[in-house]
Amino acid sequence: MSDFKPRFLKPTESSSYLDKNESNAIETTDFIYNKHLSQSIQTQKQRLPIFNNRNHILYLLEKYQTLVLIGETGSGKSTQIPQYLTEAGWPAQVGICEPRRIAAISLANRVADETGTLVQQDMVGYAVRFDACYNKPKIKYMTEGILLREMMADPLLKSYSVIMLDEVHERTLYTDILMGLMKKILKRRTELRLIVASATMDAKELQQFFNNNSSEDKKKDTAVIMSVEGRQFPVDIFYVAEPVPCYVQASVDTVLRINSSKEHGDILVFLTGQEEVERAVRLLNEHAHLIEESKRKEKMFVLPMYGSLPYYEQLKVFKPAPEGHRKVVVATNVAETSVTIPGIVHVVDCGFVKMKWFNSETHTDSLITLPISKASASQRAGRAGRLRSGKVFRLYTEEDAAALAENTPPEMVRSNLTYAILQLKAMGIDNILKFKLPSPPPLQNLKSALEILYALDAIDIQGELTRPLGFHMAEFALDPFYSKVLLSSGEFGCSEEILTIVSVLQVETVFARPSTGNSVIRARIQKRLFEVEEGDLITYLNVYNGFIQSEMSQGFCHKNFLNYKSLKRVVEIRNRLEKMLKNYDVPVVSCTRSTEPICQCLVKGLFPNAAYLHHSGVYKTIRGDIELYVHPDSVLYTIPQPQWVLFCEVIHTSKLYMRDLTVIKSEWLLELAPHFYYKTFSD
Repeated sequence: MSDFKPRFLKPTESSSYLDKNESNAIETTDFIYNKHLSQSIQTQKQRLPIFNNRNHILYLLEKYQTLVLIGETGSGKSTQIPQYLTEAGWPAQVGICEPRRIAAISLANRVADETGTLVQQDMVGYAVRFDACYNKPKIKYMTEGILLREMMADPLLKSYSVIMLDEVHERTLYTDILMGLMKKILKRRTELRLIVASATMDAKELQQFFNNNSSEDKKKDTAVIMSVEGRQFPVDIFYVAEPVPCYVQASVDTVLRINSSKEHGDILVFLTGQEEVERAVRLLNEHAHLIEESKRKEKMFVLPMYGSLPYYEQLKVFKPAPEGHRKVVVATNVAETSVTIPGIVHVVDCGFVKMKWFNSETHTDSLITLPISKASASQRAGRAGRLRSGKVFRLYTEEDAAALAENTPPEMVRSNLTYAILQLKAMGIDNILKFKLPSPPPLQNLKSALEILYALDAIDIQGELTRPLGFHMAEFALDPFYSKVLLSSGEFGCSEEILTIVSVLQVETVFARPSTGNSVIRARIQKRLFEVEEGDLITYLNVYNGFIQSEMSQGFCHKNFLNYKSLKRVVEIRNRLEKMLKNYDVPVVSCTRSTEPICQCLVKGLFPNAAYLHHSGVYKTIRGDIELYVHPDSVLYTIPQPQWVLFCEVIHTSKLYMRDLTVIKSEWLLELAPHFYYKTFSD
């Protein structure tokens, strides 16, 4: 362990979260499921703050079309309001939209338990990408992308009587698009009701956005604001006296200090991404093992929590720690709003978050680590005040905290809009510039997205969707690059292989990540059995084929350090995509071990993501001349660098790293994307 120990100042005077001015800055998807609670479910429901507002909520929804609900933490809005609506006899379905799949699935299971039904039955269901468990339920939890796709088939959402947009403060790309679309739908369907639920948001601004009153009749508002207080205990906030050199190590040291103290309660640590979470978990587990060996009392039970973690692993954080252990959860910002972990009393906040930021010049997304906003800091601190008074240890100075931005920039202003515009075009929104959004995107991002869609032949020169390609691409729940590759695969005679590659790209990784040094070396040796000089995507194809040939054996995965759950998920996704391809009359054929047609087909859709090896020894994008590096996880990292590569994503850490690479030939770019590239120099 490092000799460095973070030194904390005394709690600030404004650290109490009972302050009404601070309370509306704390919110989560409100669910805690603890099977060991002795009270009946009905008693628990009646103790929720939202229970006292039941009749008021129902009255406001009768009178107004839109209810902007400021629901403080622990109020129970996400689970109870849908039940109130069905109990009151609202016709048709009640749809609840969540930004993350874990929240949609967990909330559905929670409400099913409360109503004494199963998720498969008619009362409660959920729908997330590539996974659905419903049969026209009365209450339907879903992700935002699912609701968007339903709008394509049913533009007025006639099967719903109430739509609830939850966690609006996250301001994801789809959240803003859905709000813009709901504004149009509400004008056409006056009987439809919308609930916009959150806490850290400008409620007045949203009320004005959804007010569909005429300029002559200002008194007849169609939107109203309501606030529900939650259960929040005082929280003491501590800052470091001086900046920490490494917030991952400082987080570990802080956890050890808390654990060695006599203070009770579980610990939640916020870090930026999966790699940092796994590193911290590994270090803490080493200390936990030493504590076990020395038979000391302060035992720890350490768990990771991030979005790509398998669902059964995510559920572990909601269970109590073993007897005599303190639970330590190391999480990304998924634990900031999407889940509420029971038992948390201490929070360690690194002060940073990893965000995706779009570069319109290079047409690439980069994952960038940035300081969090004041709203996010309040959200994180709110995790400590659920059960009793808690403590928050911020690994940044009080001066740095004062300099933080008020709110996180909406995803709409920092994202690649290609897929979003494709979806809007499919819904009949022809003039994107006139489409009203809470936060209008930069014109440069709009221009870039339209340029890419035109290059992919998804729209024509007039900006209208092409038939049938554009409409078919919009129906895939995939990035337009991948849907173009899939729909083109029949021409190259390699649709079997492309189906596999695209399916693998929908999961985080198919390789296991061992933590011990010996296992890391063995995993690297086994990975070499699948590696090929053509790059990562063909390597994934070899991994999948080996998994299928082993009859999807768990032993095969264990032997070769592969992620069994991820590969099972790939099989499910592939089956769904194959059915869609057959519906579009794309022949499902194999190129029988020839890799050139596969690489050419990938160029057909991923051509904007091309890079060449510069004479300086680094890769550069053809457009924008941005320096890129091969990611250390890539199979191309340890071999002589090829001249031309195609990448799937860019990760911004200390450098801009390309991930999921494929070796290509420069003439393929000129042949398959002449509308995007042209030759300006001789060989």
